[in-house]
Amino acid sequence: MLTGPSESIISQTLAMMPCGLYVLTAAFEGKKAGATAKSAMPCATEPLLVCVASRKGHGIEPIIRDSRHFGLCLIDPGDKLMTRKFCSMNREADAFDSLPVETLVSGAPLIRRSVLALDCEVVRHFDMEADHELYIGKVLAARVYSSPH
Repeated sequence: MLTGPSESIISQTLAMMPCGLYVLTAAFEGKKAGATAKSAMPCATEPLLVCVASRKGHGIEPIIRDSRHFGLCLIDPGDKLMTRKFCSMNREADAFDSLPVETLVSGAPLIRRSVLALDCEVVRHFDMEADHELYIGKVLAARVYSSPH
C-alpha cells in the first residue's frame, strides 16, 4: 500500500516504465482505422499474448469489436507523419493513404513504415471505468521492418 506519495512522484515513476509509441490498426468490411497507443506489453508466453491500452472514444473500437482482430505497429517516436496521421483527434478519411501497408493473417493493416508489427486476434477486451480500455491479443504473426522510413 502506498503511504502518501505525491501525485507528481507517482506520475514520474510511471513515466520511467518502458513504453513506446504504437499505432493500433483494424479493418472490417472495407473500413480501416488506426489510433495511437502509448502503452503495450507482452502479457503471456503460452500462448503469446500482448496487452494494449487504447484511449476510449476512437472510431477504431467498433472495427476491432466486429473483426475480433487488431494490428499493433511500433513507430519511431521521431516520425511526425505517423504521429500526426493517427493521433486521436485526426479524422482523416483514410489515414493509411500514401503509407505502405500489408496484411499477414487477420487482414488488419500493418504499416510497413513502422519498426515492427504484430497481427493479433482479440482474446479479451476490458472496458474499465477510465479513459482507456484494454485489448488482449493472441499474436498470430509478426514482422520486423529493416528500415522504419
